[in-house]
Amino acid sequence: MSVPLFTPFSLRQLTIANRVVVAPMCQYAADDGSATDWHLMHLGQFCMGGAALVITEATHVSPEGRISDRCLGLYSDANEAALARVIGFCREHGVAALGIQLAHAGRKGSTHRPRDGGKPLGPDEGAWQTLAPSAEPYADWPAPRALDAGGLAMVKAQFVAATERAARIGFDLAELHAAHGYLLHEFLSPLSNRRDDAYGGSLENRMRFPLEVFEAVRAAWPADKPLGVRVSATDWVDGGWNLEETVTFAAEIQALGCDFIDVSSGGLHPAQKIAIGPGYQVPFAERIREATGLATMAVGMIREPELANAIVANGQADLVALARGMMWDPRWGWHAAEALAAEAPYAPQYARCKPETWPLAFANRRAAAE
Repeated sequence: MSVPLFTPFSLRQLTIANRVVVAPMCQYAADDGSATDWHLMHLGQFCMGGAALVITEATHVSPEGRISDRCLGLYSDANEAALARVIGFCREHGVAALGIQLAHAGRKGSTHRPRDGGKPLGPDEGAWQTLAPSAEPYADWPAPRALDAGGLAMVKAQFVAATERAARIGFDLAELHAAHGYLLHEFLSPLSNRRDDAYGGSLENRMRFPLEVFEAVRAAWPADKPLGVRVSATDWVDGGWNLEETVTFAAEIQALGCDFIDVSSGGLHPAQKIAIGPGYQVPFAERIREATGLATMAVGMIREPELANAIVANGQADLVALARGMMWDPRWGWHAAEALAAEAPYAPQYARCKPETWPLAFANRRAAAE
């Protein structure tokens, strides 16, 4: 009997071995936007632990688009060379497909790293001017500068340039970050988008710039490779971005050639009230999938193999992404496969650690699970 979580899945010309995804995880370990040896270790461990797809952390399209000055970027030749080294390493030694998440932090940029407090940088700490749809600050942070027509064109061009760099590096898949209160999400939400031009006000107008960016990126990204979007399905704040608007947005990006939607939530407003629990965001992915037929990725406190398998088996999502669970257990894919009596990919050097090659006690345990 096949195990749904460990069945192949295809998007355009990419077929991955199973439905287990390593979600993007900011590491705050870059040097002027460039990947370091930390990224070799961080991403390399996931590429040989049984997940079929590994997506890099938010990779920013400009220096001012970074969350912190230690965030990963893809806006210079040095950034491209450093990331190409990491991805080449992962491809040579790993067994997973590789994706990139392209991002712009918008008004939530120019901050200290979370482990250093996460607050905005001061003028004497290298702070920079952040950009946003409107001069509407996040909480009591410094006010961003509202993007004018030239600024909108600049940001779109930065996304395209980063996309072209990602294509040269050879990523298998790309994802635009339109979640967690960062720039593209800021355009979508009426709580952060107070514009009175064609890019603000109505839902159609608030979606306009994210859709323009997606269309430009889709044109720059290889036609045979999948492109998706990460969204916050709700702001968890009355009067904010909500699930039904997300469904409408999903249908619009699907019409522009979007292949999947990675469904998260929150991050835009400090007044958010989130009902957290195992799989708490799965109903959002399920609703979008039912309404549009678009392939969905569920994420958020999915740690037990049985829950992950049930999400796929019940048609709630096509892919399941883990972040903290993978940091805790980089071999989560192997261990989930063992628990579900399924098969996960192994690097040949590690094939001898498969449970079926262990003593009889482990073989009996696997037989009982089946």
